[in-house]
Amino acid sequence: MKNLFNTNNIANNIARAGLIAAVYVVITLLIRPIAYGPIQFRLSEALTLLPFIDPMAIVGLTIGVFFANIASPLGLVDILGGSFLTLIAAYMTYKIKNKYLAMLPPIFVNALGVSLYVAPAYGLPYWPTVLYIGFGQTVVIALLGLPALALYQKAAQFQ
Repeated sequence: MKNLFNTNNIANNIARAGLIAAVYVVITLLIRPIAYGPIQFRLSEALTLLPFIDPMAIVGLTIGVFFANIASPLGLVDILGGSFLTLIAAYMTYKIKNKYLAMLPPIFVNALGVSLYVAPAYGLPYWPTVLYIGFGQTVVIALLGLPALALYQKAAQFQ
């Protein structure tokens, strides 16, 4: 069921990546008070399962995080670090064959990676920060990511 989209159409690919990026940015900015910091419930992270079926989501999520993190109180470290970690997690998600296992890269890569710069920035210990960010990721991805993936799959069938 991987890659339900026609990836030979360049305009379609660019449009999908752009739409995913835009939705990510808008959702993140709408919930800004809970989207940044050591305890975060970034609802836009529900989109991180999309690479499971659409490789253009890797590009869209990376660009979306880049632009959403311009509003981050941590500045350049979050813009670049968050984008890089998202690229890694999205690629790993794309490579996984089971949608439930596909939840693991965005949870663990973000929890372990983002905590590397969030914990010192807020003067917090690393491992509790990993747990805070991991918990937020798990809640959002499990409760919103799986339904978002199902809707995206359904939309892909009309391509």
